[in-house]
Amino acid sequence: MSALEGFIEPDYLIALTVAVVGAVLVTAITALAFRVAARRTFWARTLVGLVRVPFRLTLLVGAIWSVNTLFLQTTTDIERLVDFIFRALFIAASAWLLSALLYFFEEVSATRYRIDVRDNRVARRVRTQLRMLRRIGVVLIVICAIGAVLLSIPGAATLGASLFASAGLISVVAGLAAQSTLANMFAGIQLAFNNALRVDDVVIVEAEWGKIEEITLTYVVVHIWDDRRMVLPSTYFTTNPFQNWTRHNSELLGAVEFDLDWRVDPVGMREELDRIVAQTELWDGRVVVLQVTDAVGGFVRVRVLVSAADAPTLFDLRCLVRENLIRWLNTHNPEALPVARTELRRDAPQTRAAVRTPAHPVTAPVGLFSGDENAEARAAEFTTSIPVQEGPAEHR
Repeated sequence: MSALEGFIEPDYLIALTVAVVGAVLVTAITALAFRVAARRTFWARTLVGLVRVPFRLTLLVGAIWSVNTLFLQTTTDIERLVDFIFRALFIAASAWLLSALLYFFEEVSATRYRIDVRDNRVARRVRTQLRMLRRIGVVLIVICAIGAVLLSIPGAATLGASLFASAGLISVVAGLAAQSTLANMFAGIQLAFNNALRVDDVVIVEAEWGKIEEITLTYVVVHIWDDRRMVLPSTYFTTNPFQNWTRHNSELLGAVEFDLDWRVDPVGMREELDRIVAQTELWDGRVVVLQVTDAVGGFVRVRVLVSAADAPTLFDLRCLVRENLIRWLNTHNPEALPVARTELRRDAPQTRAAVRTPAHPVTAPVGLFSGDENAEARAAEFTTSIPVQEGPAEHR
């Protein structure tokens, strides 16, 4: 019997047709059942969307592979080739199905932890860990699938042993080359489980303000406030200091500073600040302070501290306070606006001889520890008492 005659056996064709039709019917019935359930439950709708295609492919390949194993009659070499092809296809389809199931479990588990609420610290931590576990699971599934395919090749074990035995130097070079990659992978796992960094955390990295958008095994994506994306290796966050504004909670304090003239009215400015924050929903009601923090040189430093629920709200609140206080200064306290003072002298330069003045007797200055009895008493508290001998009367 030739190879072509083996493929056109009536029993084989009938069995193949029955297998294909059966696989189609099973997938149709299963899809119909889950679609009916999807109208009522979220998990069924998510499952149908994620595993529909890999499930159909796995079932179809498995049915055809079974028919070929039972009914295909041809030469030994062709049987082995067909068996290897369908085994590889079935392993690949099964790996796809398992990966889709991991995505499904991640989506269903993540729905219990919402990040669109104000206090979402726990939810962000859990989502980060779920995403990292799913990525690790997919990598393991792919590695196992490739290994299963390679082990099904006749003589692959012997070939692999000989290659490993003769690749000592290559393995050392490959290990050195992969050192940074492995370090990033371990750093990514560490970030996922040490709770130092989570998805949607507000951070300051490389003098840029943004949110953590994605954490992978090897890199972290930071969504900058102006819609740029900064991609950093995972080791950056384990070897360099960075600011995490939402480590424990999202509430923050922000400062607004003014350099004003000495004629500023801090009391009136403070009253205006209280009126501004009382009329906006950006302020969370925790902190509102106006203080004169410095007064040297030609300016007075006025600092305003306000609090908000999160970083974006705080930024908007600071802008609102700054804008309204500037308007109030221009309208009600214009003399407080900063000015630069310059003194001009028109006197002709005088010679050194002209500015000489007669000598005056030197008198001791009246300081903190000299001048009267109270000062002498203070001096005795901070210095060692040294007896002073009175000289002749003419020297006193």
